[in-house]
Amino acid sequence: MSSVNPRNKKTATNGKPAKKEPAGLGSEQKEKNPPRPSFEKEGVKLELSVFNQEGKEVEKIELPQEIFGLKINQGLVKQAVEAQMSQARIPYAHAKDRSEVRGGGKKPWRQKGTGRARHGSIRSPIWRGGGVTHGPRKEKNFVKKINKKMKRQALLMVLSGKVKDNEMIVLDDLKLEQPKTKLMAKIIKNLTLRLASSAGEPRPGNKIELDKGALIVMSAKDENIIRATRNIPKFSTIGAQSLNVVDLLSCKYLLMPKGAIEIIRNTYSK
Repeated sequence: MSSVNPRNKKTATNGKPAKKEPAGLGSEQKEKNPPRPSFEKEGVKLELSVFNQEGKEVEKIELPQEIFGLKINQGLVKQAVEAQMSQARIPYAHAKDRSEVRGGGKKPWRQKGTGRARHGSIRSPIWRGGGVTHGPRKEKNFVKKINKKMKRQALLMVLSGKVKDNEMIVLDDLKLEQPKTKLMAKIIKNLTLRLASSAGEPRPGNKIELDKGALIVMSAKDENIIRATRNIPKFSTIGAQSLNVVDLLSCKYLLMPKGAIEIIRNTYSK
């Protein structure tokens, strides 16, 4: 009876023993998985020009990378927006049930002896003019929760997106002597003309047009700026310590003095 060699790890399919690899070379000769490439900030300018209120470039500053150089996670930003909008939602829809509809306190007719179906109130849901069953109620809670770290990270991602899309403008300072709308409009006009004529700042096909609206970030509360901006369409003001995802995404551009950058860094990069 001929013996049959069973196939195993050391035996090839044709019955010949498999080749042995030299000790210590197998792991080195195998193709290793290439390392994941680090995030390269294509189009992100971590060095921005600083303008004065006349629209002239005065210097260039380097933005903190941990705030303005993050990779954007659209799912996280969407979650932060939904959470903030749900917390601000006021439920107006409310249908009255049988206990809230006016009337119906008296039994329409006696229980027995009339030949009709028994009823206890004319405001029953099966009656015309009665209460509503399973209708919308103002007691419903629409709030969606999000962790603090996720909320902060989403905010920094939106700021990084503004820099990446060339939608952030930095001023050396922003002050008004009087709360006049024409003074603020003049500053916006100066910046618009300067940025429109600048060929090096905007990316090709991404022309800066401040008439589309901007969010002015203040390093400290200034009533003159708030009152001067109030009558300009598509422009609004906010404090550097009160930034949120919804307000940042509601405006096309971001306009801030360079002093606000340090406040943002101290407040949100924790």
